[in-house]
Amino acid sequence: MKQQQGVVVVQPKYYATFNQTQPPSYWDYENAKIEYGSEEPYEAICKIGRGKYSEVFEGVDNRNGTKVVLKVLKPVKKRKIRREIRILQVLKGGTNIIDLCDVVRDENLKIPTLIFPYMENTDFRSMFPKLTDNDIKHYLFELLKALDYAHQRGIFHRDVKPQNIIVDPKTRTLKLIDWGLAEFYHPSQDYNVRVASRYFKGPELLVDYVYYDYSLDIWSTGAMFASMIFKKEPFFQGNDNYDQLVKIAKVLGTDGLKQYIKKYNIKLDNAYNGLLLKYQLIILICYPKQDWLSFVNQDNAPLCSLDAIDLLSKMLLYDHAERITPKDAMLHQYFAELKQN
Repeated sequence: MKQQQGVVVVQPKYYATFNQTQPPSYWDYENAKIEYGSEEPYEAICKIGRGKYSEVFEGVDNRNGTKVVLKVLKPVKKRKIRREIRILQVLKGGTNIIDLCDVVRDENLKIPTLIFPYMENTDFRSMFPKLTDNDIKHYLFELLKALDYAHQRGIFHRDVKPQNIIVDPKTRTLKLIDWGLAEFYHPSQDYNVRVASRYFKGPELLVDYVYYDYSLDIWSTGAMFASMIFKKEPFFQGNDNYDQLVKIAKVLGTDGLKQYIKKYNIKLDNAYNGLLLKYQLIILICYPKQDWLSFVNQDNAPLCSLDAIDLLSKMLLYDHAERITPKDAMLHQYFAELKQN
């Protein structure tokens, strides 16, 4: 534990110094040379998605008739494009991580397109109400595998959410996709807090703590896990980032939030002062810590074993340094039967 500009910084339990053991060519994406292939063999058939930074198409590789997915990147900072490509190159072949097959570019417009294998999939979020206890265990375990693989290689995703997970229920295959916000982790480096989707933002992002680490991914995973076992999606649903912290405080209590802010010497955003009447719940009023079992009702009780509650309570902690890691989570008793089978 040390201080950085007055703010306390704690290194993650695992893989904190991995990138320091690698040559700069491994993590220095800003100076990486990107080799672009020809876009000629690939043909877009229909649009299947769009986001802030890209449009996604189902397509075909005309050389062999294989279905592919084309992610056409919108004009953004070259630094961001290089980062996503480099991270996908590093993670290629990784456990439950989407494979980058090719990187091509229109020579006139200079717009890069990422080529991925096509996978039959069902919207993961739409599956939540139908998932059995064994389904939840299986898919959560597979997601933890992907995260641990990335973290081992010094990379955190920073945008874990149902929309970035594709699942083929027939084969029970899961892939973690969209690494556009992912980053290489370096100890004591300050990172942009404007990452992750609101409902899956960890408290560290909401209080502008810039020295966060891999543990952000486990918070987002925990928020999704809560949605699955309690059949409430999203589990934390704030109207804006400030209200998002209120929604979290109503579950985790305000005592833990105050302790977190004090421990890391965090100064709350001045915006809270101007919004004091609306958000005084966080600053002045004490919310008692919610009993996780209070979320259980007769309809979904079978999905909320004590082991599930225990694992969830270790994921959703204010203090990012205290959260369970993907590596340790996979050893949790909740997955005991899954591993036996």
